[in-house]
Amino acid sequence: MKRAEVLDQLKKNNQVTVLVVGAGINGIGTFRDLALNGVNVLLIDRSDFCSGASTASSHMAHGGIRYLENGEFRLVREAVQERNRMIENAPHVVRPLPTVIPIFKFWSGLLNAPLKFLNWLDKPAERGAFVIKFGLIMYDSFTHKQKTVPTHEFYGRKRSLQMYPRLNPQIKYTALYYDGQILSPERYAMDLISDAEAEGPHARALNYVSLVGKEGENVVLKDEVTGETFTVQAKIIVNAAGPWIDSVNREMGIEERYIGGTKGSHLVLDLPELRQAIGNKEFFFENKDGRIVLIFPFWDKVIIGTSDLPIENPDEARCTPEEEQYFINLVSRVFPDIPVKPEHIVFRFTGVRPLEYSRAKTTGQISRDHSIKEDKLGNIPVLSLVGGKWTSFRAFSEQTTDVILKMLDKKRTRSTAALGVGGGKDFPRNDKERAEMVKYVCDKTGVKESVVQDLFVRYGTRSLLVAKEIARVGDSPLQSKANWQRGEVIYLVENEKPVHVEDVLLRRSTLAWLGEVTRPLVEEFAAIFAEVNGWSKATVQSEVERTIAHLKEYHGVIVK
Repeated sequence: MKRAEVLDQLKKNNQVTVLVVGAGINGIGTFRDLALNGVNVLLIDRSDFCSGASTASSHMAHGGIRYLENGEFRLVREAVQERNRMIENAPHVVRPLPTVIPIFKFWSGLLNAPLKFLNWLDKPAERGAFVIKFGLIMYDSFTHKQKTVPTHEFYGRKRSLQMYPRLNPQIKYTALYYDGQILSPERYAMDLISDAEAEGPHARALNYVSLVGKEGENVVLKDEVTGETFTVQAKIIVNAAGPWIDSVNREMGIEERYIGGTKGSHLVLDLPELRQAIGNKEFFFENKDGRIVLIFPFWDKVIIGTSDLPIENPDEARCTPEEEQYFINLVSRVFPDIPVKPEHIVFRFTGVRPLEYSRAKTTGQISRDHSIKEDKLGNIPVLSLVGGKWTSFRAFSEQTTDVILKMLDKKRTRSTAALGVGGGKDFPRNDKERAEMVKYVCDKTGVKESVVQDLFVRYGTRSLLVAKEIARVGDSPLQSKANWQRGEVIYLVENEKPVHVEDVLLRRSTLAWLGEVTRPLVEEFAAIFAEVNGWSKATVQSEVERTIAHLKEYHGVIVK
């Protein structure tokens, strides 16, 4: 359903059973689960879908091995199991990720856990081989029945340097274990929304709509595109606004403080030397100051991060020059002979983790677990989804949905535990099946194989839908990006509700993330938006400038 159609419906009939405020991954997951179980649900976000904290993740589906040290065994068990489900249910965007831990000591860190428990530890000692080995044994034990990924391995210095010749020769061991790589969190999120809306007209999603107040037990919503306001009456409200939970609650007269988020930033580097050194593996290690950091393969680029800094206003989150220099320096910890320079940076991203408010001495001690807080708007329950990790979104959404179904006196009819997501449904499990699927799409649409291969990488089994639009439009590569087709852009504009050009460049694709955005590309995309939406020349020019300004302000990208 088109955005304008949803808005028109709500103005004619403003009653919904559940209103979900915030289209980050927890809100989207809850939206999908409710839709699958037949609940009349409306999802809104003041910006684009998956544009806040959820777009700033480290692109990992992981159990959080370091949380074992905080005694959060339930959280780690749940997250590891959910990691496996993500790999199984969304194989088009989540893949097993071999992860290397370079280790410089043996016994160090034995007292970290008990001292943390007693709240006597401000900065942990560096974790040595013994502690890491014990943690990995526990980590593997949580999912030994699923067997989705291999168990861990340990290597001595000699073997480690044979496998990774550029690695710091001061290392004593390396450990290899598996987590998951989320190739595009934003595409994952869009697939979840599409799956939910496909359930029927009872599931509706709106981007660029904010909650700005209340009228009695109704909430006032604002269309951020036109500035128009309208009211919605809901039986239950889910506040899934992440770092903005407290501010959304204040609009409804709820003054509780739930969020004490921390900022996490990352850089994307175009540095082939580093990309070759890490291969297909993530390097996950402690920096010299005790901060857990990562070097991560991202297509032909490399992601490095992340910070963990207190922040009061999530709207002010930016990657600072100090963080940037910190990230550049951290590479020398494990690859001392690979220099990183500012000119290697093609993209910066930052977000605020929606962690529960805590008085912990360090940000690393703040729990990454999730919880549901209940308040009231008059007689209407308001459920705030506090905390959580990308990896655990499905479990958190399931728990939230179960609470809501109980409130509505309904029974669950469908589970998401083993349900394929978007282009991961019927996904080929080997090269032979993949070749057969590509051939099927080619035969069905007449689109040439090289184009379908690109579509399959981007959309998985949903590539057939995009290829049909390309076939309708005709073979027409973009002048500014030869491996993209006009029909592909038209499909995204018509079917995935982007309001601005940046929505496609940042959240329906990885073009901006990979440093591939140029002014001609922005102009070509804006022209296609104009063709589909009937934009004026003035609107096209405004969108071009808006996109360029947005990339500079939020991601440090100078578009030329």
